[in-house]
Amino acid sequence: MTTAASDDRLEPALKRLIGMILLGGTMGIIDGTVVAVGVRTLAQHFHTSLSTIGWVSTGYLLALTVAIPVTTWAVGRFGTKRLWTFGLVVFMAASLAAGLAWNIESLLVFRVVQGLGAGILDPLLLMILAQAAGPSRAGRVMGLMGIVLSSGPVLGLIFGGVVLDALDWRWIFFINLPLGAVALAGARRLLPADAPGDPAARVRLDLLGVALLGPGVALLVLAMSRAADHGAFGVRQVWLPLVAGVTVLLGYAAHSLRVRSTPPPIDLRLFTRPSFSAAVAIMALIGMSTFANLFILPLYYQQLHGRGALGAGLLLAPYGIGCAAAMPLAGRLSDRLGPRSLARWGAGTALVGVAVLTRIGDGTSDVRPVLGAVVFGVGLSFVGAPTMGSLYRTLPPHLVPQGSSALYILNQIGAAVGIAVITLILQMQGGASTATGFHDAYWFVFGTVVLVLAASFLLPGRPEPVPSPLAPAFEETADKVH
Repeated sequence: MTTAASDDRLEPALKRLIGMILLGGTMGIIDGTVVAVGVRTLAQHFHTSLSTIGWVSTGYLLALTVAIPVTTWAVGRFGTKRLWTFGLVVFMAASLAAGLAWNIESLLVFRVVQGLGAGILDPLLLMILAQAAGPSRAGRVMGLMGIVLSSGPVLGLIFGGVVLDALDWRWIFFINLPLGAVALAGARRLLPADAPGDPAARVRLDLLGVALLGPGVALLVLAMSRAADHGAFGVRQVWLPLVAGVTVLLGYAAHSLRVRSTPPPIDLRLFTRPSFSAAVAIMALIGMSTFANLFILPLYYQQLHGRGALGAGLLLAPYGIGCAAAMPLAGRLSDRLGPRSLARWGAGTALVGVAVLTRIGDGTSDVRPVLGAVVFGVGLSFVGAPTMGSLYRTLPPHLVPQGSSALYILNQIGAAVGIAVITLILQMQGGASTATGFHDAYWFVFGTVVLVLAASFLLPGRPEPVPSPLAPAFEETADKVH
């Protein structure tokens, strides 16, 4: 095959692969918010309290967090294609079981299993796309990935409202079955076969590291979730898991930094790279500000404007559309211009959008919060896609799995912290019934974006072109497909 033919074949194959991978990853991201819309419906159906139903989301999130460090090791042990296929099957089977749940206990168990499947798929989503695109196109592909990350939660809110208005609650979970079937068929056809590995070169699983890292992060997420439930950080239900989580993670840090033959799930020496530390810190802050906004704005529409769940979700649609349109453009530009200048411009734009949102009230027309949210989302899109691309552009290929896990874990912690802090702010201002609480909540978001702007100066500048390390594999796959 000539080089020109290889280039012609590779690009269409890569596009089909990206579409298939994004479809598989979309399920878990949408599922995170679609269930939140149905909390009251599930509580009525199973005749239980809202706090108990809250564990339908919390259990899912905790299981997802625990699974991520194991995925980092398993991708080297079992291969990308086999592990991705296994994660899809687990997620689909758990979705079917959750839709058939006969009581609240069974639903909670199946949601935990579903979270384990998502904990395999979510970091693999980043790894596959980064490795397939190569460093020179990392920004472009991460821009496409950003469409899912930014618009997926909004689609979940809208889809949840539509399902609960027109169908039975079980379709919240059943919808994953046709989507998963298409993603599974695409994976079997388009993902390159896993190369046979040398058994002698296989790395053993660091059992102690996994036992410390996964539960430690899960305890922090649990503490933040309980802070959101109680609207306070000082209660025993919050500080006990918080102290336990910090203690366990300090143990992991001591364990990780020891020199030994078995590598840890995430080597903390990665954080000695300034560009890597800046990238994961920015993504944690983006998770914090994005999920804070997704928590504030629907509540604002419902509490101060009397909208229903579906109406609030539809008013968020322009925000999701703006993010979906901006992410690919930001990714393409970052491959040529580098992430630093784009991230600075994006953070400045996002600050303008948040400043608009700090002035909304019960007499504000719908136009102002919609425009403010769109400007905020577009601005952060020009931060997120270039930042993710820079992480994969600067890491050596063998460190990509660890980098993906670190990025996703910190993004999840940031999201949990954002929701917990916003809940506390609203409660301190008398709940969500006054405009003052929403103003203070958005000033918190403003502060997180200021930190994003400061950290963006540590991102790399203009990148050097580097070929994709997986190009030969995708050329071979394209030949077989054609």
